[in-house]
Amino acid sequence: MEECCAVVDLRQYTLHPGQRDALIEVFDEHLVEGQEATGMHIVGQFRDLDEPDRFVWIRGFADLPSRAEALTTFYTGPVWRAHAGAANATMIDSDNALLLQPVELGDGYPRLDSPRAPVGATAVPGSVVAGAVYHRGSPDDGFVEFFADHAVPVLTETGAEPVAVFETLVAENNFPPLPLRDEVVLAWFARFDDDAAYDEHRRQLAASPAWQQKVLPELVRRSVQPAQELRLRPTRRSQFT
Repeated sequence: MEECCAVVDLRQYTLHPGQRDALIEVFDEHLVEGQEATGMHIVGQFRDLDEPDRFVWIRGFADLPSRAEALTTFYTGPVWRAHAGAANATMIDSDNALLLQPVELGDGYPRLDSPRAPVGATAVPGSVVAGAVYHRGSPDDGFVEFFADHAVPVLTETGAEPVAVFETLVAENNFPPLPLRDEVVLAWFARFDDDAAYDEHRRQLAASPAWQQKVLPELVRRSVQPAQELRLRPTRRSQFT
């Protein structure tokens, strides 16, 4: 399988009430291939199951220079010009974005040649992609090592083996028209076949002495603000399902 990418954007958009399906229609039908034609990898796009007016998506780039080139090409090109108005009309805030790099990508993380439903597909996956974003104090705080050594084993035991773990890529934003959050994070994602599988993981995690008494308190202690938990439903054309 062809792998990508060394640089990742995690983007979360706050939308006008009731406009999420309209944005997803534009995105899935017109913006996936338009972005990938410039060298990006559109990894996944999702409905936030706990925030009805939030759209979450992940895109990757081979490296930082490729990011600048691809974003410039796309946002000055014909596809975005044709659909920017419809997309932007759905949005209240599109600045909640993080620049990340992979720590670990599992077999379930989409590669460049992973299958994607065709334009016009109507079936929405029943799977759940879930995880969390932890807000850290500094890049050299030992958080990544603690997460790998202590959190990942418990998550795996309770049915949530991480498919992807990312950390902040400390670098200047090389496409200033799209702002980035200036903070250090660790983000992880796992996939579940359905809502029942996710609920069972949460039940097991709540009952885990290792998580509740050791791992979770240490994650909280190492964080500078409460973690953001994400529970997402892939759209019909998301590769990450």
